[in-house]
Amino acid sequence: MHPRIIRACVSSEPIDVAALASDVLVDEAGALVTFNGVVRNHDGGRAVSGIEYSAHPTAQDLVGQVAHDIAARFDVHALAVIHRIGPLTIGQTALGAAVASSHRQEGFAAIAALVDEIKARLPVWKLQRFADGSHEWSNCP
Repeated sequence: MHPRIIRACVSSEPIDVAALASDVLVDEAGALVTFNGVVRNHDGGRAVSGIEYSAHPTAQDLVGQVAHDIAARFDVHALAVIHRIGPLTIGQTALGAAVASSHRQEGFAAIAALVDEIKARLPVWKLQRFADGSHEWSNCP
C-alpha cells in the first residue's frame, strides 16, 4: 500500500477539519480519525484573548516531510494535515489533521504521532495575547 498525502501545509486560511476528513476518506478505510486542535481561552491560569502563529520559511516543507514520515511508519491509506499561521481567535482551529486507515488502532496511532511530530518539529512561534492586555511568545528558539 502506498499512502496518499492529500494535503500537508501551513496556511493563513481557516481550517475545515470536516473537509480534511472527507478528502482522505477512501473505500478501503474502516477508520477515519481526525484531530482538531483549537485555540482555548486560558493558559497557565491566565485568560487568553487570542494567538498569532508565525512560521519560518521552511515550515511548509517540514510539514510535508513529517506527513511522509508518518505515512511511511504507519499502515494508513491517506492523510492530511494543516497548521494555521496568522492571527486566530478563541475556538478557531490551529492544527487540523485527518487519517484514513483500515483499522482504528492504526488510525489512532498515526494521528497521535502526526500531531506530536508536527508540534515537536515545526518551526512556528506563537504570540499569545492575554485578556489583561499583556502577551507572551512561546516555542521560540
